[in-house]
Amino acid sequence: MAIALALIFTSSSVSIAAGRQVIDLAGAAIDPLKQASGKVIVLVFVRTDCPISNRYAPLLQEMSAKYGHQASFWLVFPDKTETPEKIRTYLQEFGYKLSALRDLEHALVKKGQVKVTPEVAVFNLKRELIYHGRIDNLYQDFGKARRAATTHELADAIEAASKGVAPPATSMDGIGCFISDLR
Repeated sequence: MAIALALIFTSSSVSIAAGRQVIDLAGAAIDPLKQASGKVIVLVFVRTDCPISNRYAPLLQEMSAKYGHQASFWLVFPDKTETPEKIRTYLQEFGYKLSALRDLEHALVKKGQVKVTPEVAVFNLKRELIYHGRIDNLYQDFGKARRAATTHELADAIEAASKGVAPPATSMDGIGCFISDLR
């Protein structure tokens, strides 16, 4: 099992595949895994029309502020129909200060092994994927939320990555809006 996990995560440590572009809202190509040297990278996959993604906005901003000295947070919009203008409006409406990327060819979706929004992918200092999945266990199913989360997988993964150790969980299925066009 450990060998299989090592192989999966080792293969996730390379840069974005050639020809697959991730762009910022101005249309410039960017690879977030080559940014913020010395920090953990947290990719947060969201959609403007996903109510579960929207509900997590305050928590994600709190976490970005709390862990900003050790982790670089990026909002990743994988839906091809979301325009830069729509995303800017969303960022303003929810008060986001995080950098936003459009992942139109799903390069980061594949690298992060995510399937729904909101989900996260956490990369350690070596840019190895150490966790992917839900933010916490607030949602048990669609329309079934707890009063408060009882597990905090994203926070656990950031803290583990910052210490150079494996997180308690490496993957947890998320509850949310499916990312379309996954192959």
